[in-house]
Amino acid sequence: MTSTAHATTGYTGVFSGRPDQVSRARHAVTRHLAGHPAADNAALIVSELAANAVLHSLSAGQFFTVRVQLSEASLRLEVEDLGGPWNPQSPDPDRPHGLDIIAALAGPGNWGTKGDSISRITWATLTW
Repeated sequence: MTSTAHATTGYTGVFSGRPDQVSRARHAVTRHLAGHPAADNAALIVSELAANAVLHSLSAGQFFTVRVQLSEASLRLEVEDLGGPWNPQSPDPDRPHGLDIIAALAGPGNWGTKGDSISRITWATLTW
């Protein structure tokens, strides 16, 4: 782990609700966590959450917020969007979706969604 990851514990970024901003959010988190062993998994999780915000919420064409909180034993990732209707899909073992990937990386009970039609936060926690 580099001194950057040790010295910096939090990151917040606000991104335009456009598809090209998903990669910007991913790169920002990767830079923030440079050298940390969980950086690759964190980048994948943020990509999935940001894509969901842009494609499946009222953040499309507006904005979404990414938050990262690093501690000695865990890393919490959040994407807050502008809410809207949400119809969760049942897991399909033959065709996993983004949230299935997040569940696999974070583990049972280490991710979730809270919110409503005005604001929604989807989060994941990685522990070691």
